[in-house]
Amino acid sequence: MPLVVMCGFPCSGKTRRAEELKVHFEQSSKAKVHIVGDGALGVDKNSVYADSQKEKNVRGSLKAEVERKVNKDDIVILDSLNYIKGYRYELFCLIKHAQTPHCLVYCLTSDEQSSSWNSGREAAEQYTQDIFDALVLRYEAPDSRNRWDSPLFSILKDDTLPFEAISDALFKRKAPAPNQSTQSQPLSSSNFLYELDKITQEVLVAIFNSQKTSVPGDLISVPGATEKIELTRGINMAELRKLRRQFISYTKTHPTENTGKISNMFVQYLNKSLN
Repeated sequence: MPLVVMCGFPCSGKTRRAEELKVHFEQSSKAKVHIVGDGALGVDKNSVYADSQKEKNVRGSLKAEVERKVNKDDIVILDSLNYIKGYRYELFCLIKHAQTPHCLVYCLTSDEQSSSWNSGREAAEQYTQDIFDALVLRYEAPDSRNRWDSPLFSILKDDTLPFEAISDALFKRKAPAPNQSTQSQPLSSSNFLYELDKITQEVLVAIFNSQKTSVPGDLISVPGATEKIELTRGINMAELRKLRRQFISYTKTHPTENTGKISNMFVQYLNKSLN
């Protein structure tokens, strides 16, 4: 079932609007409605948004929870800032793979209004002014011309949610067509899993051994790949094995016809995960 992505400045009314949507969908359909958001993770938002790695981990946790809950029967509402264009694109790829429609609800407020609402919260629920200002500065507003930001519903603070239009966008619109990068394909080679296991293990060994003579910033060559590993820090074997398991799990459902591409695919995955 569909995914609704909330977005907007901190304290722009996203949670209130998400709850309004939840009530509407529960009353107008038999579907279960799940709200996935920062609050359920029990994190200190000021601590999280002051640390880029912590923030990246939280985004990853939210995306993973959305992926777990998206199914044929339920509606999922992602109630978070969702202020990064690239992250919204990742969510779009997720719903393409799940073959379900989505839409964005943009709580459009001025930074002055949102700051005022932030100040009116209980002290424990407030963003510090420094964090609030930094998030507003980093905010990448959605643009309906981007397919991952469309359909887009921009809601002002005194507006009533356009429930019918949102429902039409979610239930009367076809899901985006899957493409080669998102569509699961059956395993076509009997030795694919063997090659996947063998090649990724060779890459891990090459990276681990190369670190003995390299320093952060060096480019590391690995067997069978034209691309190189870009390590900005040291990485131990336990972390490498964890990333390898994640890559194998994903690649089993997205196999390539050409096993010669596995090394480059794994290198690209590692560079994205480690930097």
